[in-house]
Amino acid sequence: MRCAVFALLLAATLASAQTYPAHPVKLVVPFPPGSTPDIVGRTLGAKLQQTLGQPFVVENRSGAGGNIGTDAVAKAPADGYTLLIGINGPIATNKYLYRSLPYDPEKDLAPISLLATAAQMLVVAPQLNVESFQAFTDYTRAHPGRISYGSVGSGSASHLTMELLKSELKLDLVHVPYRGFPPAVTDMLAGNIQAMFAIIPGVLPHVRAGKMKALAVTALRRSKLAPAVPSVAELGMPQLESLAWIGLLAPAATPPEVLERLSAETRRGMHAADVSDVLGRQGFDVVAGTPAEFRRWIDAESAKWARVIRASGATAE
Repeated sequence: MRCAVFALLLAATLASAQTYPAHPVKLVVPFPPGSTPDIVGRTLGAKLQQTLGQPFVVENRSGAGGNIGTDAVAKAPADGYTLLIGINGPIATNKYLYRSLPYDPEKDLAPISLLATAAQMLVVAPQLNVESFQAFTDYTRAHPGRISYGSVGSGSASHLTMELLKSELKLDLVHVPYRGFPPAVTDMLAGNIQAMFAIIPGVLPHVRAGKMKALAVTALRRSKLAPAVPSVAELGMPQLESLAWIGLLAPAATPPEVLERLSAETRRGMHAADVSDVLGRQGFDVVAGTPAEFRRWIDAESAKWARVIRASGATAE
């Protein structure tokens, strides 16, 4: 009898994996349209739609540093039909920045694949009249609490990289979090904030137009997109290496066979030449690994930035 029940369950599981997806899948992006997670999510969704034969519909649910959309996925039915495009903050660091979260990223979400990573660029307003990284830090030190910096959300790479810089050099800047990348750039161009770490392609046109000044990239080598801008390693601060990253996750109890199929198709789609080209122009390096590799990445990022948050006293509240 037990063997018969097991056989029936196994058959049902295999049938589920073979027929998935049987209807449209929702891709929740916890940031606004036009943000970098949105760009990566829509690029991936188009590929998965081609290979799996069902629409992958992006739903933007922004707010609270990505926590609102992430919580919605954590509490969604674990059937593979609601997925999350997650980034550093809500997946690895917000648990150290907020007094409490409505979800537990370790227990409530299952990694599928790390999709892409990207170095950032430190840009400042031209009105500061600083021409180098050293000049910026000198100016900031001479004007404590007078410089405001923007981020794409509390717990994001743009937020914590500046907090790391503040901690390392004992600087005093005021954090202004935004709901994604576009409003942060808009406010910087309007002169409402004076500095920001940002994805390189998002600010490079403004740098070239003289509306922002680029001072450094958060990588150990110069970026091919901005070869004239020094790396943090060249500036004697390799500890400032920092990557923005974007991954695909699902509710924790999603069937393993569904997770594996999504992971396999994601790896295939992300490594396609056209995707690498599109995201490369956006400043991203495609990663697209296994669920286990993504889990190790999240754990390492969480440990690294927990130390920064504790040392800096950074908070999102």
